[in-house]
Amino acid sequence: MQDSREIRVGISIGDLNGIGCEVILKTFEDIRMLDFCTPVIFASNKTISHQKNALGITINYNGVQDASKAIDGKINVVNVWKETPNIEFGKETQEGGAYAIKSLRAAVKSLIEGEIDVLVTAPINKKNIQAEDFKFPGHTDYLAQALEGESLMFMVTEDLKVGLLTDHIAVKDVPNAINPILIRTKVRIIEKSLQMDFGIRRPKIALLGINPHSGDHGVIGKEDEEIMKPVIKEMSEAGHLVFGPYSADSFFGSDAYKKFDAVLAAYHDQGLIPFKTLSFGNGVNFTAGLSKIRTSPDHGTAYEIAGKGVADHNSFKEAVFKAIHIFKNRQEYLELTESPLQKQKIRR
Repeated sequence: MQDSREIRVGISIGDLNGIGCEVILKTFEDIRMLDFCTPVIFASNKTISHQKNALGITINYNGVQDASKAIDGKINVVNVWKETPNIEFGKETQEGGAYAIKSLRAAVKSLIEGEIDVLVTAPINKKNIQAEDFKFPGHTDYLAQALEGESLMFMVTEDLKVGLLTDHIAVKDVPNAINPILIRTKVRIIEKSLQMDFGIRRPKIALLGINPHSGDHGVIGKEDEEIMKPVIKEMSEAGHLVFGPYSADSFFGSDAYKKFDAVLAAYHDQGLIPFKTLSFGNGVNFTAGLSKIRTSPDHGTAYEIAGKGVADHNSFKEAVFKAIHIFKNRQEYLELTESPLQKQKIRR
C-alpha cells in the first residue's frame, strides 16, 4: 500500500437482482464524489457493464484484479469473478445470493488486509444468502465473526441514533435473550462508539423498555423491573449517563429522543420503525463495536423497483459519507488518545 492516498471506500455489490448496483452507480455517476474518496467495487467488469447499460447510467470505471491496485481519482472495480452471472431484476434467486456473498467475502478480506479503509455494503436478501458455509441472518452477524468483535446494529443520522439490544431474532425470543451482561455490553459499545466515532465526550443514552409501558411496575411483564432497571441503576452509579427504561410508544412521538445522544431499543422493530419513519432515505446502518468501519443504506433489495432505474440513491450516498466521516473521527480519536496502533497517513 501507499503511504499517502485517498480514503478507499470498499463496496460490496449486494443482491444482483435488487437495487444495490443501481444506487452504487448513481452515487458515483456524480464525479464530484471522487473528491472525497476512491471507490472500490467488488464485482466484475462484465457485471458492472451489464448493470449500467440496463439502467442507462453513464459511468466510467477502472478494472483491477485486487483492491491494492486501485487508482485514486477513478471508480475501481475488482474482478472477483470471471463468469457472467444471470441477472433477473426483481427476482429472489440462489444465484443472486451466492454472488452477493462472493462480493462480501472479497470486500471483507480486503478490509482486514488494509487494502480498503472502510466498507459500505449494498442490500442483501437474508434468505437467498443462506448456504452451507454461510449461515448468518445478515451483515452484522457475519462481520462480528469475521472481524472478531462485539457488534452493535446502530442506525444513525445527524440528529437521531438508535442502537439495538437484539437485532435479527424472533420477537418471541427477545425477553429470554436480554440479560444484564447483554445490556452492559451494548451500552458500553454504544457509549464507546459515540465517543470514538461521533466525537461525543460524555454521551447520554436512553434505554427503551421491553414491555408495553415498561411493564407498568410489573403488571405487564416483569423483565423491565427485574432486569432493565437494576442494570441501569448500577451503570448510572458507576458514572455512565444511562437512563430509562422509557415507554417506547410515546418516546419518539413526544420528541423525548432529542434529549439524548443515542437510544438503545430492546428489539429490531421497536427501534427501526420509528427510526425509518423519521429518517427514511437519509438514515445509515452502521455496525459499531468493530475494529473496522462498515455502513450500509437503511433500505433493502427493493425487488419491486429493481431494474426500473427509479431507485433513490440518497441513503447509499449518505452511507458513503458517514463511513468517511467516522473513519476521520476515529483517526483523530486514536491520535488524541495516543493509541499505539499504527496509523496510515490518509489525505483528507
